[in-house]
Amino acid sequence: MQQGDTISAVATAPGAAGIGVIRLSGEHALAVAEQIFQPAHKTPLRERPNQSMTYGHIVDGSGKTVDEVMVLVMRAPHSYTCEDVVEIQAHGSAQALRKILRLTWQHGARQAEPGEFTKRAFLNGRLDLAEAQAVMDIIEARSERSLQMAEGHLNGAFSARIRGLRDGILDMTSQIEALIDFPEDGVEDVETPEIDEKIARLQEDIAGLLKTAHTGRILRDGLLTAIIGKPNVGKSSLLNALLREERAIVTDIPGTTRDSIEEYANIAGVPLRIIDTAGIRETDDKVERIGVEKARDYVGRASLVLALFDAGRPLGEEDREILQLIAGKDAILLLNKSDLTPVTTVSALKEAANDKGAAVIPLSTVTGEGLDDLAAAIHERAWQGSKEGEEEGFVNDERQAEILRQASAHLTAARETILEDMGLDCVSIDLRSAWEKLGELTGDTVGDELIDTIFSRFCIGK
Repeated sequence: MQQGDTISAVATAPGAAGIGVIRLSGEHALAVAEQIFQPAHKTPLRERPNQSMTYGHIVDGSGKTVDEVMVLVMRAPHSYTCEDVVEIQAHGSAQALRKILRLTWQHGARQAEPGEFTKRAFLNGRLDLAEAQAVMDIIEARSERSLQMAEGHLNGAFSARIRGLRDGILDMTSQIEALIDFPEDGVEDVETPEIDEKIARLQEDIAGLLKTAHTGRILRDGLLTAIIGKPNVGKSSLLNALLREERAIVTDIPGTTRDSIEEYANIAGVPLRIIDTAGIRETDDKVERIGVEKARDYVGRASLVLALFDAGRPLGEEDREILQLIAGKDAILLLNKSDLTPVTTVSALKEAANDKGAAVIPLSTVTGEGLDDLAAAIHERAWQGSKEGEEEGFVNDERQAEILRQASAHLTAARETILEDMGLDCVSIDLRSAWEKLGELTGDTVGDELIDTIFSRFCIGK
């Protein structure tokens, strides 16, 4: 369906660039563009072939040239929004783009809301909700695996799995409801054990999807990883080694890192949101003390902790405090400076941690020894329960996971209804609830308020 008014926005990232794009969408997109665009060969945009480029200039009300541009025309329904769309490709000057955008508003368009182009694509049936959400996931993808997952969602791989589940539920519901509504028409009788078996298989499929949620969320959002240790143990050197650049200051002066440094790194295909924290120790320095408290806080929030210890020195009270701090956390113990004569060994560190099965990796941020082992350990933690190469169908956020859990709960209720012999009409109600709940993933049964909330998180121009 058409949305009525015509919207416009800058569709490219802010900042100087070779090209900047202004996108218009709506019933009057061509008419608005024609009022500000002078084609070099005089043929009006409305007479240009669909999906064609036209060279010319943007002019203001006085006829003064604003910029030299190329204009792309895409008529409904063969466009991103399924509406008439015009894209003005100008030079990437922020000033020129702002002026062109204002001209579109002066001639009948309005500022697009965040995500409104993609919202229109969803409302007009070009994308379902899972595919629409994947648009931003592609933009924000931080690793090749993240991109593969997002592209799979955009191409409908995840939605296909959900529709398969819904179709299975609908088949059972239709059969049950037909028997209830038209018993005299000879509809084939429904065997409740058969229905129960089908529901069990659907729940197994949902459970399989939920197993991918851990990895899917990591690929989408990054694994929040805190690097901790006492001062001068090599935390900033490890950050630099993981980033493959000199991001953090490295000196032999204790307390150099007073605040937390946050960066993204791609480790074995896993996007890490790494926080390099201040060295944990007692200090009278007010600023450093704040940094130490922030370090403790990050340990509590992190999904993975990389705890560094100095192989060249005996374990001290600060080391033991760190071991207590990470107790119960998903942590990898790193015995740094393994290129030096060892004073603290792997077995000694495990004994101090009171955990003979603790993951301990000797490494050297100077020689690079152990970094491959660390990458492998991170990869193993990220992919638990999931298979590489199947990212296209992964669950990738908590909303999706919760919907699947609730749908499975409705299916459980249906099986309990069968067990208690409460009647097929009650079974049908539970199955219908599961079917509607799964529809929230694709947008088939989602309300306007949730749609607005989801698309408000998009950037303007997308």
